[in-house]
Amino acid sequence: MSQETITPAPAKKRLLSLDVLRGITIAGMILVNNPGNWSHIYAPLRHAAWNGCTPTDLVFPFFVFCMGMAMYISHRKSNFELNWATARKITVRGLLIILIGWALSWYGKTLGQLIDGQDFITAIWTYPSATLRYLGVFPRLGLISICGGLLLLIFKPKRILWVSATLMLIYCILQTVTNSFELSSENMVAAVDIKLFGREHIYNGLKNAANEKVLFDPEGLLSTVPCIAHVLIGAWIGHLIMNVKDNWGKVTRLLLAGAVMMLVGFLLNYAYPINKSMWSASYVLVTCGLASSLLAILTWVLDIRLPERNEKEATTKCEIATKKVANNWYKFFECFGVNPLFIFCLSSWFVITLSKIKFEYQGEHYNNPWEFWYQECMQPLFGDNGGSLACALSLVLLMWAIGLVLYRKKIYIKL
Repeated sequence: MSQETITPAPAKKRLLSLDVLRGITIAGMILVNNPGNWSHIYAPLRHAAWNGCTPTDLVFPFFVFCMGMAMYISHRKSNFELNWATARKITVRGLLIILIGWALSWYGKTLGQLIDGQDFITAIWTYPSATLRYLGVFPRLGLISICGGLLLLIFKPKRILWVSATLMLIYCILQTVTNSFELSSENMVAAVDIKLFGREHIYNGLKNAANEKVLFDPEGLLSTVPCIAHVLIGAWIGHLIMNVKDNWGKVTRLLLAGAVMMLVGFLLNYAYPINKSMWSASYVLVTCGLASSLLAILTWVLDIRLPERNEKEATTKCEIATKKVANNWYKFFECFGVNPLFIFCLSSWFVITLSKIKFEYQGEHYNNPWEFWYQECMQPLFGDNGGSLACALSLVLLMWAIGLVLYRKKIYIKL
């Protein structure tokens, strides 16, 4: 990152409910991605094996939804004018996010090879270049940032919902024509990735009903199409509420839009099952509906109820303490929400670094400090699943502490 990416807080007022929702999703992403032990995880903190949706399957799509809203707010300042300057800015930012994802993966592979004693050329180039996963969370975010941003400026907010619907319709037709409903390497999503990138560069962690690993990338290139539709829905929701000054009007619109999307999504589930790995159309609609509903709740709590509570004077110590907690709980998540990608990137770098450091302690060999933290500290205190969750929470708290420093200094690190 260049020095220009670190800027003081802008004078304009931020959308608090969006920052808090985005912060909830980033904290959730860090939580579910970093258990102390992958063999010991509470059921709600696991992804659905294939079809279906768990609370864990909501955090990434919620962030994509927030990304779309932020995209609308950002381009609103330039009246959604498309020119070479804005196109270049959108493209450069998206490519930067993709490169950050590749750099993190490359760094992890190189560090692991160096620690294992490989020669420098093999560690720094030969092995990473031969095994780098081209797709993933950051590359997907970069792609949808470029495509979603350009489509928003080309078609303008009033027509963007139709563009989103068209993308989902095309994806549904492809899924039907190719009969791509099962987890296999013949599924159209996997087939496209294997053809374009090669088998060595595809995620190999999903397991089928026979418990066999399958070459299938849950952030596949083709499944990025409905994800672009997803981010455009977020932009449309921004268009739906940002011109409404009355907070109750915003809440009403958000709840109505959320209810309609969930209803359509659950009905569509009968033909195109809710599926995160495929990023199915039903998954897009249901998760956008839930995100819209949660944003409505946060708007009511933060923009309607919070000012009302502040008007009431507290007299006793108990009332003062209660009011302080009630008025400031959201700041925990706001610390994540004002620097979301930076904090998520930092957490990924931190865990990647820890995962490569091997050492011995009192005669016991540990693959990394994270394993030590779980086995020697958290597991004895909280048990298998509880200790695994405690490890993840400890990382969330560490990232919050860093985010808090930036929040208090009103520094935004833009990626």
